[in-house]
Amino acid sequence: MTPRFLKYYLPLIVAALLGSLSVLRVNAQVDAQFSQYWAVPTYYNAGATGATDNIRIRGGARLQWVGIDNAPKTFVATGDMPFKLMNKRFGTGLVIQQESMGLYKNLNLDAQISYKLKLFKGVFSVGAEVGFINESFKGSEVFIPDDDDYHEGTDDAIPTQDLNGTSLDLGLGIYYTHKLFWLGISGRHLNSPVITFNAESGAGTNEKNYEFKAGRTLYFMGGCNIPIKNTLFEVIPSFMARTDFTFTTGEIDARLRYNKFLYAGVGYRYKDAVTAIIGAEFKNFYLGYSYDYPVSDIAKASSGSHEIFLGYALKLDLSEKNKNKHKSIRIM
Repeated sequence: MTPRFLKYYLPLIVAALLGSLSVLRVNAQVDAQFSQYWAVPTYYNAGATGATDNIRIRGGARLQWVGIDNAPKTFVATGDMPFKLMNKRFGTGLVIQQESMGLYKNLNLDAQISYKLKLFKGVFSVGAEVGFINESFKGSEVFIPDDDDYHEGTDDAIPTQDLNGTSLDLGLGIYYTHKLFWLGISGRHLNSPVITFNAESGAGTNEKNYEFKAGRTLYFMGGCNIPIKNTLFEVIPSFMARTDFTFTTGEIDARLRYNKFLYAGVGYRYKDAVTAIIGAEFKNFYLGYSYDYPVSDIAKASSGSHEIFLGYALKLDLSEKNKNKHKSIRIM
């Protein structure tokens, strides 16, 4: 990275990112909550694409607040890889996330790309993502009781037909990796997409319009590896904070990993839950599980939340001497 880039362009990137987020006015939060956020960094930050020399695929599911009817259920899949173009290093990725919560469902699909530069014995990356958000509401299943003094059987503000809408979604992130640590800051839904639903009122065929606004969200995350001298163990602490400038939360965790194979750890999400984490990495495969026990009043109704992630990584060789060589997939 050149001094000119550091002096002029890097501050502009950070200022643009933070400035675009500072004018926030939120109507709804659409991003999923994962306790194993470090397992899918590209979900939060497009700059994290291509951060390793692997084709990296991760998929997971989260069952939130087990024991409560219609609680959130979330599924996510990410894939990313590095590549070279004109002797410059890039990363590319794809993120798909779907969540259901009561009568609501949302689907996010984002394509990502990042550009990488060597900096201070590490790699600095600037990434962007473009995709869409789809929101749906099962209005045909709305039920409002009308047999007491506290409810009205009809409410013009609540749709009674199935609704669906889609909007463009944009994000930006910067990410830095070093042999000792990693850090990232990113913004999702920077264009504050508005999803417009159209539904007919029914008998009079009068059209009603409903809108859903996805709020801009800022993420700051990082972590490091701390080897324990003369052992095969290492401590891996990490953190993530996120805010839409209306609601702010943060979480920290620490894992103890043995021989880069098995790990276990604990975490805490502010005023929400404590987390137990276990997992394993064997050759190219990854498996992780976490359990959240709520520390808020939700514990009176829920036994907690469960989350599992699976992954696979395929090593790439981006060196020039091997760029024209190929291996048979049967012997990889």
